[in-house]
Amino acid sequence: MYQLSNVKVIRDNRTILDIDELTIDPKAFTIVLGHNGSGKSTLVNLLANLVRPDNGEVTLNGEPLFRYSRKDLARQVAYLPQKLPEVAGLNVEELVRLGRYPWRGLLSRWNMKDKKYIDLALEQTNIVHSRNFLADELSGGERQRAWIAMLLAQQSSLMILDEPTSALDIQYQYQILDLLKCLNQETGKGMIVILHDLNLAIRYATNVVALKHGRVAFEGEAKKLLNSDTLSELFSTKVRLINHPNHHSKVAVIC
Repeated sequence: MYQLSNVKVIRDNRTILDIDELTIDPKAFTIVLGHNGSGKSTLVNLLANLVRPDNGEVTLNGEPLFRYSRKDLARQVAYLPQKLPEVAGLNVEELVRLGRYPWRGLLSRWNMKDKKYIDLALEQTNIVHSRNFLADELSGGERQRAWIAMLLAQQSSLMILDEPTSALDIQYQYQILDLLKCLNQETGKGMIVILHDLNLAIRYATNVVALKHGRVAFEGEAKKLLNSDTLSELFSTKVRLINHPNHHSKVAVIC
């Protein structure tokens, strides 16, 4: 479980994140939502230990985050940034294999356990057929599945993804969120996902952390999203919730 207490992040004498108290359920599908510049990426960078707070403390399972070695943290938390690293020349299986490094010694050889988790990750993301294809030549949706497979091979109990749908066509956005939701439900892995699309958040979240101007506007169960006034305040624009024509859910529209 993540806990943040009296956390501030300051850049150029400006506070860009200011959180008094925040607890994130390690088993939930948590969507981090907010306007551009609200502090979403700063928050997940804190959780991934890529930046440290200028004030306050971030803990994971009761232990201050700064005390974790990079390898120990990677065994518990798998992180996928919005801007993906270059993987020129790697095929999909080689990319997925990178997820096994937190569990290996410097000179240890690949073993059957590594192969087991790599094969399982390829199956869970439905890309076994692409294992020998070059990762950077895949379509956007398939490439994102390959990166998610790498996170799965890491065998961490929690996955953090920074806007995993931002560069995808609309059908792939829903496919990727369907995949992550199924993984959350079937494997018990917690998900913390930054999204900029309100309707994706409404459809998939079980929990939500909504940020505005670097502060928590509201957080908790996803039902808190089902309030037009709350959403209008969050995005500083009139939002109306209507019934989805085909699903038992709501859709947000801008008035």
